[in-house]
Amino acid sequence: MNKRILFEIKGMYRDDFRVTGYEFGSGEDSVCIVGNSRGNEVQQIYCCSQLIKKMKQLEEEGRIKKGHKILIIPSINPYSVNIQKRFWPIDNTDINRMFPGYNLGETTQRIADGVFREIMNFKYGIQFTSFYMPGDFVPHVRYMKEGYTTCEEAKKFGMKYIVERVVRPYDTTTLNYNWQVWDTTAFSLYTNTTERISETGAGQAVLAVMNFLANSGIIKYSAIGEKKMRVIDDSDMISVRTEKSGFFEPLVKAGEHVEAGTPLANILDPYESTVLETLYAPLNGTIFFIHNAPITYANTAVIKMLGDE
Repeated sequence: MNKRILFEIKGMYRDDFRVTGYEFGSGEDSVCIVGNSRGNEVQQIYCCSQLIKKMKQLEEEGRIKKGHKILIIPSINPYSVNIQKRFWPIDNTDINRMFPGYNLGETTQRIADGVFREIMNFKYGIQFTSFYMPGDFVPHVRYMKEGYTTCEEAKKFGMKYIVERVVRPYDTTTLNYNWQVWDTTAFSLYTNTTERISETGAGQAVLAVMNFLANSGIIKYSAIGEKKMRVIDDSDMISVRTEKSGFFEPLVKAGEHVEAGTPLANILDPYESTVLETLYAPLNGTIFFIHNAPITYANTAVIKMLGDE
């Protein structure tokens, strides 16, 4: 293992800002795995830490195939992690909306530029990311349909769900999109949580990455994945929206199968604790995403469902 500083900014009043990378194997730039870019992505850092532990073992056992280098970056935003703030502390900007970066721009643009110069030439890129809303997901892998990545490559993770995503204008400044502009096959891997550690979810994520590395001929490992995979378009998911604001009381969990008409959540009056609204399942299917913050607002998609095949 080779641990090195990929990018650094000298700090005037606190410790220097550093982005640390862990390299395993040697040879061509085969796979880069990136953890958190936002300060509340705790599970994403934890997944990388578990992968680093696993890669150390594989390297010691000679199970990383010759000619392949694996780079793992647990965090590209440690400052925000330190103060538990989702975005950059000074100006509230999102580093994952600053790629490919600009070395003479704002701080977050410089960070994105410095990191991207280190990882832009990898054959494969895997990013542990989070949704723009707080909530729990069914673990899955996503890729952008119009990019350099294909469904056949995504199947190497052995995950039950593969989500194909249409590129939207705001995607053009993300790491995933820019990786593909530079001919990297890129994936976003969603684990079940974000702001808390789930050992079960992390174990699933590590297994998925190990499957991918084995199926790509990078490591010696017996890949075990889902026998039945479902490929879905992100537009296939049905949003269940609120009409009222208030405390959010979930009645189901991510991954749970429900019948049409099943109560999914209550919206409670924050002063009187009366039920202002009950949300019901519009169809038979699986809870793919569910809001997990204590408060929600009106006209918000707090639940996303995937209908039965």
